[in-house]
This record gives sequence, structure tokens and C-alpha cells, in this order.
Amino acid sequence: AAELGYLKDIASDKVIGVPAVVLPQGGRVKASPLAKKIAAQSGVDLRLLQGSGPGGRIVRRDVEAAGTRGGAVPAVAAPAVAGPEFEDRPLSAIRAAIARRMPLAKAPVPHFYVTSEVAMDRAWELREELNALEGQPKISLNDLVVRACALALMAHPGVNASFQGETIRVWHRAHIGIAVALEDGLITPVLRDCQAKSLARIAVEGRDLAERARARKLRAPELSGATFSISNLGMFDVTEFSAIINPPEGAILAVGAVRRVPVVDEAGLGVGRRLALTLSCDHRVMDGAMGARFLQDVKRLLEEPLRLLV
Repeated sequence: AAELGYLKDIASDKVIGVPAVVLPQGGRVKASPLAKKIAAQSGVDLRLLQGSGPGGRIVRRDVEAAGTRGGAVPAVAAPAVAGPEFEDRPLSAIRAAIARRMPLAKAPVPHFYVTSEVAMDRAWELREELNALEGQPKISLNDLVVRACALALMAHPGVNASFQGETIRVWHRAHIGIAVALEDGLITPVLRDCQAKSLARIAVEGRDLAERARARKLRAPELSGATFSISNLGMFDVTEFSAIINPPEGAILAVGAVRRVPVVDEAGLGVGRRLALTLSCDHRVMDGAMGARFLQDVKRLLEEPLRLLV
């Protein structure tokens, strides 16, 4: 006997048992020419009928029977979903380390955030000019940000500082951690003494650190000792975001994508390149005004980029 589906006849408020639909393999409907004609005239969908003719063929009486049921649609069994609903993946060593560190970073450290928009038109042009020079290292936008932060940290030592419980330790050298995304997590190699490095040297050493980080060839001392960090998600077209401070550092700068946006200046309406920078600060180390002054200097250096070459 055919398996039954169950539908309610709205006119009689009765539940009617009807054959459940099983479509022929390949999706073709076997029906007699007369059955097809009657179905077309009466608006019956042949795909929803169970044939009673030879080999399951739909014949006239099947279509007429469907018509007497008021065009009721037989119930169609939902296809079964194969495979498990989820999988549990073990933590990689890097992900496990992040899982241990982040609660210690976010919960005890009172974060506050300041954001500024930077006009990057002149910095963009300078970078293109430098990268057109033969025999010189290629400069990335992140290299410009690192150089600007190194100079600003020397001008605002209170940002280049760490909370030590009973004291605040102010660092005299800028060791900048540069976040590098890996498939299984995030790693932050440290570019040391950035305050003493030229833009070209920052570009060369920063690229070397990033390449060795992706190849898992960093040495342990290259992963510790940062006094400040930079996290850049601009390559993922992220407009802006807030990063989590990595203690004992007192701040971290989040760098978004450089965007082309409408701008209004003395010349009227035009298109300019803009970059959002968000500084996350440890409120135990500094107040809002100190963080804002530091970010203001970073903005000024990027908008007057020749200063980065001095």
C-alpha cells in the first residue's frame, strides 16, 4: 500500500489521507497523453500525483481523483540531511595561547578608545614616489604608520608606558609589536628600537619579521618586549575597529583601510583618501587627553609625511 500523507480538507474540516509523493528517478513524470491534457485543463500538478497505471504511470482516473479532492496537495516528505551537525576542532598552540592571554588582557585592563580620521593623500603620493625609485625597499602604508608612531611615542612617553601595580614604567625606546595574521591565530613579532630606524630600515626589518612569522621561524626573543603595538586590518577592507591591549603594554593602535571618500575643502567638493585610526589605552596608565595628543601627533605626521623621512 502507498505511504499516506495527511492534509486537512478546508471545506469539510476533515483530515484526508493521500498518497505521499515519490517522484520517478531522474525527475520525469510518466503520464498518459489524456492524463496530461486533463491535468493542464484542471490545473493539477502531475508531479504531485501517485500513478495507478502500469509501472506507476499516471492515468486519467488519477487526475480526476485529484480534482475531486479539491486540488489538495499531497504531503512531500522532507529530504533527510546527511552528515553530522558539527565538529569539534582542537585548539592550535597559537589559539590556545590567545585563549589564555585575552581574558587576562581585556578583563583587568580598563580600556578606553580614541579615534581619528587621517587625510592620507600626501602620504599615498610620497609612498608611490619612494616605491618608484630603483634599488630602494618597497614601502607599505603600515611602514609609514610604524614610523609615525615611533616618533610620536618619543614625543609622548606617557603612552610608551606600562602599568606595574604600584608604579608606571615609562620606556625610553620604542619597541613596536606588529600583529601578523596566521591561519590559526595572531602573532605579534617585535620591531625593536623603531625610534632610531629610518623608514627604509623599518620597511626591510618589518617585512622580514612578517615573512618569518608566517613561516613559523621567529625566535622567542622576537615575540616579547614590545612597549606598544599596531594591528592593521586594512587589507581586509575593514573601515575601523578597536584592538585589545596586550599587557603590560599601555596602548595599541588599530589601523583600518585607506578609503576614497567625498571631501569638502577650500577648493570645493572632491575625492580624498582617508584612514581611520583607533587607539586603545589603559586608563591606569593614561587619561583621554594624553591618548588624544599622541593620536593627534600621529595624524599630523601622516598628513605631513616628509617629516617621516627626517
